[in-house]
Amino acid sequence: MTFTFAKIGKPNNPPAAIVPFTNAIYPNCAAAPAEPKVEPTNLPDPCQEVGSVAYEYGIGEVEVTVEQYVAFLNTVDPFGRNNADLYTENESGAAWPKFGQINYSAQARPGKHYEAAAPEWNDKPYGFADFLRAARFDNSVANGKVLSKTETSLGEFNYVTYKVRLSRKTKTGMYDMTKRAPVRTSATGFVIPSQNEWIKAAYYDPKGGGKYSYWQYPTNEGEFGKITATNPAVPFVAQLNPLTGDVTNASTQPLANFRPEEKGAQIPSWCPSNRTEKECKTVNPLHLPPRIYQAGFAGSLSTVGQAKTYGPWGTLEQGGNAVEWTDTITPPPFGAKGHRVWRRLHGGVPNAPVYQLWLSAVGLQPQKNSFFNYIYPWLGFRMGVIGTLLNKGS
Repeated sequence: MTFTFAKIGKPNNPPAAIVPFTNAIYPNCAAAPAEPKVEPTNLPDPCQEVGSVAYEYGIGEVEVTVEQYVAFLNTVDPFGRNNADLYTENESGAAWPKFGQINYSAQARPGKHYEAAAPEWNDKPYGFADFLRAARFDNSVANGKVLSKTETSLGEFNYVTYKVRLSRKTKTGMYDMTKRAPVRTSATGFVIPSQNEWIKAAYYDPKGGGKYSYWQYPTNEGEFGKITATNPAVPFVAQLNPLTGDVTNASTQPLANFRPEEKGAQIPSWCPSNRTEKECKTVNPLHLPPRIYQAGFAGSLSTVGQAKTYGPWGTLEQGGNAVEWTDTITPPPFGAKGHRVWRRLHGGVPNAPVYQLWLSAVGLQPQKNSFFNYIYPWLGFRMGVIGTLLNKGS
């Protein structure tokens, strides 16, 4: 399996101070409003300083794809027993024609139990991840054998590509899955990016653009910079081929896959070629009536890399497409009690407005939420790499 990472430099960059889900940025939390409120709850949510990273690292140029996740499933679960809860039935094309990405066959021969629900899904982000699935995927890569390492560049951006033979071992590795709240166990290797690693790669401009060197969106400076023809206040909305999910307006830049708020605007959407339009509009595992279903589940994931809008370090689609897990553990929201472990996510989805692309959109979810996985087909992740593996190879 091949992974390309954008190389992120400028160690010890300054953080950005943000109040979650407010469209502003501050040099530090002392400069932020004294008692910020988050609408519509009117509950206080304290300022956070985010995005500072003390070391060089790499982050996936694109999200982990369905093709990669299928290969992972067939490697680590060759007999199709699903003992680690890496797959659920609602991910199939039959259960969810519009969003189901992966089919399972009990009768298939070993190593072939899982396959893409339609050919078009192979190059889309995997969209049914919880953090525990992402961590087990990472362990398979981290425990695998690095077959090659290649350094490349594209203009100002630098990349390193690893070819890795996956391991069947997923319980331990970079993350010890026997622990209630798995954390990194090594300073070197493949990881799920932390919140700060993710934010720095998406928003921190090493050339000092934006405001306090941070962009408003992973696609462009937005209102944190001077509004121009090439830096609009809001990125343009991706348009998709209705049969393939390929981006058809990549010549319009900057571009992201999110849901436009203008009445009557085209929402990024497509239906797999082996499903009928009626199925895509009506059949769903929640058994919602068509009208409610179509209103609540309109936006579709698009082919990775095709928006063609690079972030400040050369990543693609950190804004829009699938929202992405980080490995950063965070307290429960609003003082909620319980034993669940919560982690940060970032990135926005094609079914939500552009505010989810903001730097301040620091979302959080339980690392394991079976109901959320069941109803939310836009949960993805990308890989990261830290330590000497990035700098010296393996």
